[in-house]
Amino acid sequence: MNTIGLVTITHDPKGRYIDLFIKHIDLLTALYDEIYLAISNQSSMEWDGLMKRETSLNYKKISKKGVAHARREAVKFGLSGNCDYFHYIDLDRLLTWCDRYPDELKEIKNMIPAHPYIIIGRTERAFLTHPVEWVETERITNKICSIELNQEVDITAGSCSFSKECAKGITSNSKSDMTDAEWPMIVSRIMKQPIHYKETEGLEYQEATNSITREISEGDKWLGRLKLAVIISESAVTTGRGVL
Repeated sequence: MNTIGLVTITHDPKGRYIDLFIKHIDLLTALYDEIYLAISNQSSMEWDGLMKRETSLNYKKISKKGVAHARREAVKFGLSGNCDYFHYIDLDRLLTWCDRYPDELKEIKNMIPAHPYIIIGRTERAFLTHPVEWVETERITNKICSIELNQEVDITAGSCSFSKECAKGITSNSKSDMTDAEWPMIVSRIMKQPIHYKETEGLEYQEATNSITREISEGDKWLGRLKLAVIISESAVTTGRGVL
């Protein structure tokens, strides 16, 4: 029987996600064989108390050095356990999924062992629940990544799954400032493993859970998303290029 670990990250200075996480702990511990949570060292101290009480969870404090760093540290943390496969997902995305589509989450978990790497994306309905600046810029990123993978994918939904072998390859080769497209390109181009794609409803956007917390101007919102689109798109084109 293949074991599946959940790998997730959060930066939560105000403890925004704690109550919702507590609400879904029973679901998550029943669903996954192991849970690995990497928490930024700037997160609320309430997380420390919760993690000490929930002894079935594995957690690790990490320096706040950006999403890509956090994701890499979380995968390394997961590899310290005994799981054969991993489901990676940003914590806010996970909580929205648990709250809205728990049955679908179970279905996704059950299909993980059938594929070395799955890009977990959004249906068009779920995609269009996001802010317009996300939608417009992510369409470009998704188009570029789809061209590079030779299949239609939604690459920027913050979730994927992979085997232990792929996790090791990712930790050995990942260095981009964003990992969304880099990880599947490592698996496809460097490791020569097939990439599977699955659309979901559960990766929809909910303002209360998935919105950014700091106040920024409309122009800065668009500029920030445009910069992310460039970084992710560049990694899709350049990662593993020239590897025979």
